[in-house]
Amino acid sequence: MRRQGLIPETRFMRRAIEEARKNLVEDPAGGPFGACLVRSGRVVAVARNTVLAGDATCHAEVNAIRMASRELGSYDLAGLVIYSTTEPCPMCFSAIHWARISAIFYGTGIRSAAARGFNELRLSNRQLKRLGGSPVAVAGGILRSECLELFEAWDRLAGRPSY
Repeated sequence: MRRQGLIPETRFMRRAIEEARKNLVEDPAGGPFGACLVRSGRVVAVARNTVLAGDATCHAEVNAIRMASRELGSYDLAGLVIYSTTEPCPMCFSAIHWARISAIFYGTGIRSAAARGFNELRLSNRQLKRLGGSPVAVAGGILRSECLELFEAWDRLAGRPSY
């Protein structure tokens, strides 16, 4: 990522982690997933997964994109960078691509979510980027251990929903 001038800032991943924790403490309606959208060092949107509230498309990344689009008055989010606690699924990667977001920084891989029973398609962002010819830059492992702690907390959550 450094050669493209994009260096991840852990403070933004920590914002995504903080948001994901809300689903572990306040309301387990979406699992241990959070996302933070940033432009020029300023947070534009922070969101968490809310799938179990009734909409399968309400992943943290999609929720953040919707918030940022409302905030900025445009679908075109060129120049923004997204931080996601887990590697975006194919739906979220596609939304990120279509929104023209410049880069994805994620914590844990999509396989970490699948290993816990989440209904994941096991296609990595790098595969999607290559197969689709997307210009979105992708880097994983940002605060990986802290993001894995979200899954561990989810595993311990009594009566947690599954999806």
